[in-house]
Amino acid sequence: MNILIVNDDGIYSPGLLALAKSAKAHGDVRIVAPDVEQSSVGQSITHSRPLRFQHAAIQDFEAYTVNGTPADCVALGSYHWEKADIVLSGINLGPNLGNSLWNSGTVAAAKQASLLGIRAIAFSLRGSYDTADFESLAPHVDRVLNLLLGDPAFKLLNVNFPADPHGIRWTRQSVRQYDGAVVPASDPHGLPIFWCTISPLESADEGTDRRAVEDGFISITPLRLDLTDHEELARLRDWGRG
Repeated sequence: MNILIVNDDGIYSPGLLALAKSAKAHGDVRIVAPDVEQSSVGQSITHSRPLRFQHAAIQDFEAYTVNGTPADCVALGSYHWEKADIVLSGINLGPNLGNSLWNSGTVAAAKQASLLGIRAIAFSLRGSYDTADFESLAPHVDRVLNLLLGDPAFKLLNVNFPADPHGIRWTRQSVRQYDGAVVPASDPHGLPIFWCTISPLESADEGTDRRAVEDGFISITPLRLDLTDHEELARLRDWGRG
């Protein structure tokens, strides 16, 4: 199996290396990642300037950097490696749950792979550079890869790890309302700057990705690219006939 590893945290993220090490037991691994952090860029594709695809020194792996987005990395990685069987994105330093799937660069890379007809899994960890323990997480990553890579039926999955997993749950995306706030501040020169922040207004429902991770379980959510609200479409069609 040819496994393309990408992320949005950048080529030197410890999560990227941890995922590549676990994936190595399942096939031929190649890494293509952004040269700098590209968190929360969504599925943007660079079209207004040329991109560079350059070799990177990552221990024991064939690796390349791209001066672009996670989706760019998938596009160039699959272009240079036409026989990639699956794309693994992550492991992101921080969770990608609920509404964050809309702007996550980690999930966007997996979505880009799916658009190109390649199976894909996004991986994220509820933690940060200060708290992430990828050595302890490795057996759980191995367990998930053993479970998923043998199933050729899935197309697009989103996986989130709590800091200390004690099981796996199949989940749906948690869709909650958020209180968006703009916080004004000043830079060192006294010029105005602004921080855009969010805070959840509703608790997570049972059976959702966010609830599973809050309860200490690994969340696996099957995703799809079709954004159509099929129930609403059926209602409008019936309304139109009336």
